[in-house]
Amino acid sequence: MAVRSDIRTFKNAAWLGWQMEANWTDPFLFATYSIVKPIAGTLILVFMYLVITDGKTDTLFFSYMYVGNAFYMYVADVLFGVTWVIHDDREHYMTLKQVYIAPISFYMYIFGRAAIKIAITSIGVLITLLFGVLVLGVDINFGAIDWSIFVLALILGLACICIMGLALGGISFLTAKHGQGINEGVAGIFFVLAGVIFPITILPGWAQSISRLLPITYWMEAVRRGLEPAVIAGLPGSTGLQDFSNLQLMLALLFSTVAFLFISHSIFKYADKVARRKGKIDWTSAY
Repeated sequence: MAVRSDIRTFKNAAWLGWQMEANWTDPFLFATYSIVKPIAGTLILVFMYLVITDGKTDTLFFSYMYVGNAFYMYVADVLFGVTWVIHDDREHYMTLKQVYIAPISFYMYIFGRAAIKIAITSIGVLITLLFGVLVLGVDINFGAIDWSIFVLALILGLACICIMGLALGGISFLTAKHGQGINEGVAGIFFVLAGVIFPITILPGWAQSISRLLPITYWMEAVRRGLEPAVIAGLPGSTGLQDFSNLQLMLALLFSTVAFLFISHSIFKYADKVARRKGKIDWTSAY
């Protein structure tokens, strides 16, 4: 019965998340927005790259950067989506207390709301990659993709992002509505330290040590190895994780994800306990 209840909670929360994400306009305009937004956001970085390199997009490093930036959408959007559930339900709709005391799994409710964010972001990532291949010449050979590595890395990475979002969601119990800056700041740290747009070997030694503690670093490397193995193999210089075999890379991603699961769960439970004791579950900042 508990499993059936959790599945029902997850499904209903995902449906609610979809209604909240897409009911602000008609389907055609929403579809247009879903296509234009990721491309426009990516072109900002592309134009910066073109200016710096005098328009040289036919390099392996451009493909390396482009793919990393595309998959970073998951980090930015999903991390924000999981965290924002607390603020949105508490500050905007003022329904967090009712959801919290309902006889459902609050974890399943949060992850159900996050699922629709993953689905919408996945469309944006796919559109961005297709645009890069068809228009910008990004070096992705669809016949050479290592699907086993790519799919497994994608699943583990998304699970890890949701888990880290859970920790930030717990912190959101204790912050005012401007606490949205917390997850944006954390996502920014990953952008710099996790090898999103440049190899971690560019960073100073102390920063590289931090990078190797972050599961997103291993996720970015694994996704690239699966999606564009020729780029990783031919990239001049070191990515910082070149000594890891595919198995070692996946194990590092798995173990770091499990470690963050325990850390995030502990943070969420502690924040939840403090929030209940201080009456912050239905607290609104009123500005």
